[in-house]
Amino acid sequence: MRRLAAPAALLAVLLLAGCTQSGAQASDPGGVSIDGVEEWHHPTTAPVSFSGPTADGGTFRSSTYAGQVLVVNFWYAGCGPCIAEAPDLERVAKDFAGKGVQFVGVNIRDEAGEAQSFATQHRVSYPSIVDQANGGAAQLAFADSIQPNATPTTLVVGRKGRVIGRILGPINESVLATLIKSARSGQDS
Repeated sequence: MRRLAAPAALLAVLLLAGCTQSGAQASDPGGVSIDGVEEWHHPTTAPVSFSGPTADGGTFRSSTYAGQVLVVNFWYAGCGPCIAEAPDLERVAKDFAGKGVQFVGVNIRDEAGEAQSFATQHRVSYPSIVDQANGGAAQLAFADSIQPNATPTTLVVGRKGRVIGRILGPINESVLATLIKSARSGQDS
């Protein structure tokens, strides 16, 4: 039942988000785009670097994870699909813990307290940037690359800092795991 619910939820979100536009193209003729999931085998966009204050009072810097895969999830606490995907994201994050993969959320609307409360309530262990406190800098860092364009959106950033995959709407655990494995194998070179 759970496997059928995720594709149905993804379809519903895509229909509701139908007015979103595609971001910059990765100039990859070998890329794949299916049902809100895009993957680029040889991305040519510039590497992305971003930072910002986290909900727990720290600072996240993508440069700290240079050479690793970053999974960047754009969300906010009042977003129903964001709430629904939180346990799935956490499971995938735990599956890849200690394997050269770092997850980070980018909360696009909430104050730090609300973002931290969400993390506690939904048992999210990875950090989240509070982007509104940072003037939207984390989102803007992707302006010349592959943009989020909807909430939730999950971007997979390869070891060289280029976006190699984007999931518009709630994630499917196996699809996200496949994108991460592609990124770990050096797909962004």
